[in-house]
Amino acid sequence: MGEASVSPGVRVRELSGLGDLVYEAAHVDAHAEVFSVPVEEGWERRTAGAFATDVTAIAKGLVAAGVSEGDRVVVVSGTHHDWARLAFAVWSVRAVLVPLSSSVSVERVTHVVRETRPAAAVVEDERLLRAVTALQRELPDLGRVWRFEEGLPEVARLGAYMDASAVRFRRDATMPEDAAVVLYPVSTVSRRMRGVVLSHGALLSAAAGVVDRMWPRLSELEPGRASALLDLPLSEISGLASLLACVVGRVRVGLSAPGSLPRLVKSFRPTVLVCGPGLLEQAYEVERGRAHSTGWDSLGTFNAAAEAAVQFDRAPKKGAWRRLSRSMYDWSFAKVREMFGNRVHLAVCWGGGLSQRLDEFYGGVGVPVMQVFGVPETAGVFTANAVGDRSAGSVGRALADREVWVSREGEIHVRGGGLFSGYWADGEASGTAFREGWLATGVVAEVDEAGFVRLSGRLRPQAATVEVPGRFVAVSGAVESSEGAEPLEGVVPGALAAPAVEGSEGESDSVVAEASGGDAELVAEFEARLRAHPLISQVLVIVEGRPFASALVTLVRDQLEYWRLVNGRPLSMAPEEIAGDRDLLREVQGLVYEANRSVPRHLAVRSFHVLAEEFTVQSGLVAPSGELRRDAVLRAFAEEIDGLYRVRREQR
Repeated sequence: MGEASVSPGVRVRELSGLGDLVYEAAHVDAHAEVFSVPVEEGWERRTAGAFATDVTAIAKGLVAAGVSEGDRVVVVSGTHHDWARLAFAVWSVRAVLVPLSSSVSVERVTHVVRETRPAAAVVEDERLLRAVTALQRELPDLGRVWRFEEGLPEVARLGAYMDASAVRFRRDATMPEDAAVVLYPVSTVSRRMRGVVLSHGALLSAAAGVVDRMWPRLSELEPGRASALLDLPLSEISGLASLLACVVGRVRVGLSAPGSLPRLVKSFRPTVLVCGPGLLEQAYEVERGRAHSTGWDSLGTFNAAAEAAVQFDRAPKKGAWRRLSRSMYDWSFAKVREMFGNRVHLAVCWGGGLSQRLDEFYGGVGVPVMQVFGVPETAGVFTANAVGDRSAGSVGRALADREVWVSREGEIHVRGGGLFSGYWADGEASGTAFREGWLATGVVAEVDEAGFVRLSGRLRPQAATVEVPGRFVAVSGAVESSEGAEPLEGVVPGALAAPAVEGSEGESDSVVAEASGGDAELVAEFEARLRAHPLISQVLVIVEGRPFASALVTLVRDQLEYWRLVNGRPLSMAPEEIAGDRDLLREVQGLVYEANRSVPRHLAVRSFHVLAEEFTVQSGLVAPSGELRRDAVLRAFAEEIDGLYRVRREQR
């Protein structure tokens, strides 16, 4: 990459399918290094030729196992090298990848498998493996279920006798409009979150568009030096789009589990940093915290250095005196660069959300950040900043073959290349996602005169209008919403009332006096359904002596932090603030609504309160056996519980 040249994105647009990426790279240079795999001694590099051989072996096994063109293959796994090998094998045989994280609930996996009716599944988690295997009796199409740890060698053995031409014929028949992925957003297990169908052409177009924007900077690196360590989940659009962009841009990829990048980055020493805004925020706060811990003088020096970096990045002309001013603090900037391995030439920040000041700070430090943004329905990207064409704090301009438009309500719309094919098995929703040919993204944004897009918030979790039965209100009564989209501003953290069950409006306030034995079993099942979601730790449904059922919900601290990262919330956001976040509350609301379908109307939860802290044995709220001390919880949170019923009375 040492000399300026035509972006590889131009070449990739001529390919028909994602499977071609592997073999085309091997054909150009079989010895080029495309992946790095963690080993005990550090990292082991894999060449394009070796990777293509592995993909072919697995692809032959899929054909031998009976996976036909257009069949779905569900992959439930974490982020690692084997995921990439399996994904490209699926695409090489013209099948459709359905990726899920190994941290999802049994309920979510069951729903996705039933909806997509796959021909095969490869599952990493033992608990989820049992759930998928049990579905084989119900779904005759599900012919093979493999354990991920052992499955890939077994798959390869199935096709060992087969000639590679069987794979080549499938790959050659692939068309850009063929479905490549059915992607289910991570936000909820609710069935209202639809599977996004992305074609080979859409994913290739998105990857090529990103590489085109970054190529002026990437082309400055010597051949073989471009490398990126990804800790974005490959089961989500940000991770998938990042992986494909790296392959297209000839950037050697190292894969790590989400959250492990800070631990591995110094040994990997990437030249291209691919991350979300949370990592950059965390690095800044760590260095600032170190300065603070050594005294106010050090903190003052750090703040002065940060301001010098910001001013240097803002200056259109870097005069000699500005360079001198910046060089005075380079010892401080070097510490920041060292946190990322001291070789970062370019940082690509997916998802937007990085503040203008931090964007400028990193630019002044010598780690230029290019923010990119998209939604699953746009194959992960439709805007991106570019080297020499960047506006700090924005997510850049629309890609070359896309147009953006903002409605009167502030919602950004997109049309052009890279758009999804529709929602899986939901033609009606696929149609409602578009307005006169423009995809309504569900994202609130502003576009300035130069075309740079700045994000403001989110109206909906998906492009299609989400029908929300009933109403919900904040504890203070500050927010109300009916069907359709809701504003993001003015949300008061606290409890939301769950959607009212059908026919409950105007009902007497004496619905439930006491729960029967049968009701107690149903309540226990209801609580278990909610606890199946990875975000939710504990659930206590309140029925006895109350006019209707309500619930207290606690959240898993580790998953709460992961939710913050995935949804682009600031690093400084406290757990209590996250627990009151509008999108998170909507997520819990969807879970409650789905669980309400499994109980009689008089047991349906109509209001709930989300707590950031879990009940513990030390607090006296949990017995040593792990069971909740219901009476103790009811006494400890009597005020919050009374507030749930007070809100409902005020609404009538």
